[in-house]
Amino acid sequence: MNLFLHGGEVATENEAPQRADVWIVDGIIKNVGVIDVPEGARLIDCTGKIVMPGMFDAHVHFREPGQEKKETILDGTEAAINGGITGVVMMPNTSPSVDSPTVVNRVLEQGKRCRIPVLTSACITVGRAGLEMAPIAGLKEAGILMLTDDGDAVPNAALLKRAMEYGKEFDMFFASHCEDPQLCGPRALNEGPVSYRLGIQGTPALAEEICMDRDIRLAHATGTTLHIQHVSSAIGMETIRWWRDERGAMVSGEVSPHHLMFADEDIGDYDTHYKMNPPLRTREDNAALLQGLKDGVFRIIATDHAPHTDFEKSQAFVDAPNGITGLDTALVSLHDRFIVTGEFGWDLIVKRYSAEPRRMMRIEVAEVSEGKSADLIVFDPDKETTFTKEFMKSRSSNTPFLDKKLKGSVEMVVLGDEILLER
Repeated sequence: MNLFLHGGEVATENEAPQRADVWIVDGIIKNVGVIDVPEGARLIDCTGKIVMPGMFDAHVHFREPGQEKKETILDGTEAAINGGITGVVMMPNTSPSVDSPTVVNRVLEQGKRCRIPVLTSACITVGRAGLEMAPIAGLKEAGILMLTDDGDAVPNAALLKRAMEYGKEFDMFFASHCEDPQLCGPRALNEGPVSYRLGIQGTPALAEEICMDRDIRLAHATGTTLHIQHVSSAIGMETIRWWRDERGAMVSGEVSPHHLMFADEDIGDYDTHYKMNPPLRTREDNAALLQGLKDGVFRIIATDHAPHTDFEKSQAFVDAPNGITGLDTALVSLHDRFIVTGEFGWDLIVKRYSAEPRRMMRIEVAEVSEGKSADLIVFDPDKETTFTKEFMKSRSSNTPFLDKKLKGSVEMVVLGDEILLER
């Protein structure tokens, strides 16, 4: 490979995009700056476009093993590439659950067939049943760093405390899906005016907030590092801020694009594309979460990519499964909703959706700088993307953005000495 990206603006996590050319030779960034076109290089005109590190999504649900009709690991990674994402971390709520070294090895072997790196988390408890601690030592030896029963909270506080004490000895960290099962009801939508209008029992935000406070208290007491997944409420965000800033707890949080963009009122007349767990809250929560992202309360952006079949999502609202896809759509939708409107800049995207997720997983941060291995994307802010089923690479299309046109387009993805995507 001898590739010359000419005339673009390079985005970093620390400053607004700056005009620079990028020269890549055999998968290594040879030079970044205003330079002459190298002899023999393939010239790509990037005028008016953003050149930045590939994104990294630390919360995705690929349905392999067990539910490959919804998504395979290979399909999921192709959706990631389509959205400008060059690395992912799988959640363990597959069938069987990722709760043993055997299943970990099976998943990672499948991941080696893909064009981007695939990491996986593993369960805190066997089968995510909340009854027996998973073999943490063996999971660590198999390469696991993140432990989570994502999809459910660990109901037994004493068991979670013991697991945290044990996991800490292996320098692992925990991620919590927070909800009190006695309060969450059918897990269909937020408790409030919309749930009353639709005649469906709602899930109050405090179901999430009570469990969040419990898990942070346990982590703080044991000296364990804890990451709170898919925070959906203003008070939940403030809970993380308080424990971190006032008590020194080693806690971080993530926010998903859909909890920044959508509210329960978007559900309309029982539209299951807006059904997820935790549920969409209110416009006031949207605004608070956005401010929390700007303030750095949330360490990362993550999609919680959760594919389901059309048949499943066509069920009655209460019966339809929770979750939406996000890998194809996340970067373009964040640009369309927040960068175009001036809410934040590319530096925040690079920091929260590229650099910090990699730091959390203790892998090298992707940078568009001299001497680094190429791991970058080219984004055209002036083009538009229409998210048809044919355009998206995910096997499932359960997204509110289906057939919607948004501002922005991922034009190229380069990883090492391979161009993974070129529009």
